[in-house]
Amino acid sequence: MRRWNMQRHPAQEMPEGDWRIWLLMGGRGSGKTRAGAEWVHETARTTANLRIALVAETLGDAREVMIDGVSGICRIARDQRPEFEASRRRLVWPNGSIAQVFSSEDPESLRGPQFHLAWCDELGKWRHAQETWDMLQFGLRLGERPQALVTTTPRPIPLLRSLTADRGTVLRRIRTTDNAGNLAAGFLEAMEERYGGTRLGRQELDGELISDREDALWNRERIEAVRQRMPGPLSRIVVAVDPPATASSHSCCGIVVAGLDGTGRAVVLADASVTGASPAGWANAVVRAFRRFDADRIVAEVNQGGEMVPAMLRSIDTVLPVAMVRATRGKYLRAEPVAALYEQGRVVHAGSFPELEDQMCDFGPDGLSSGRSPDRLDALVWALTALVLDRRGEPKIRGI
Repeated sequence: MRRWNMQRHPAQEMPEGDWRIWLLMGGRGSGKTRAGAEWVHETARTTANLRIALVAETLGDAREVMIDGVSGICRIARDQRPEFEASRRRLVWPNGSIAQVFSSEDPESLRGPQFHLAWCDELGKWRHAQETWDMLQFGLRLGERPQALVTTTPRPIPLLRSLTADRGTVLRRIRTTDNAGNLAAGFLEAMEERYGGTRLGRQELDGELISDREDALWNRERIEAVRQRMPGPLSRIVVAVDPPATASSHSCCGIVVAGLDGTGRAVVLADASVTGASPAGWANAVVRAFRRFDADRIVAEVNQGGEMVPAMLRSIDTVLPVAMVRATRGKYLRAEPVAALYEQGRVVHAGSFPELEDQMCDFGPDGLSSGRSPDRLDALVWALTALVLDRRGEPKIRGI
């Protein structure tokens, strides 16, 4: 165990304190299984007569991954290695501790046995997740402090969402890149090239639990469908700015760059938003984006900052072409026609913009779930309104 103590990532270390559930969410190849196997083996070999549940999606998964896999219990055990009794589906340690194997395909098999500990692997893809979990909880009733470790790649299922919100859960996240030293050369580079920033990449590589609001104007499936990494020549480019109401470490200035391609379709080019910047700081970020993309115009909302917004921009470059826009309707009403453009296939994303897309998929009639301002989304709405919807006269823009 001493060697493992030196090798492990902090997220793989058993949490301190009085916890009931340790939820380790991680990307593919991040070391989740190794953490589970090490925890079970170390606890079982140092404490006699424990009763442990090993729960996987199928019995085959339990044996091939949790027990005999490259990072399974029998492969990592360096001393007091347990024996696997296949006919009884259990591991037996020399000191009398026993780990029994269960499958999410048969929740009823957990009705009756009782345990001190449980290791649940890949809960995110269990067949009967809630029922299996419930049956397991009734059996975790031995000892002074029954505990369960869940190792899984996150999926937005109700059970995982409820576990992350449970006060008795200690949540740890681990990324695939955290285990780079044990992965094939070129694997991470290839995965980042293909999936970096996408919903699938954030889930399968970064271990993020990503879910959409049912009443949101956008969903991730739709956004993934309009992703296009190599846009053609653009005829017009704008940089839209949603200035923060206050200058604080948490305030964000939404800055989104978008253009029109030869077919009249809008292309979102960049989310250049900055957080915690002073007025001079975000103004410089706007100008950098303008110059980087050789934009034609800056569209700046002035509801919050009034004349200060164009004044800050002009203090950096006096000849910037700036158009001021003022919101006269609520954010949701302004966003609805922009969401319709996505449904009509009139917008594509030239890349992945995780923080912007998070706001899009969490924006409903009452705003964001967090209650914060949808600053990046506001900038997106202004950009696409100016490029595509302005011909209808909304919003009203006056140049300076």
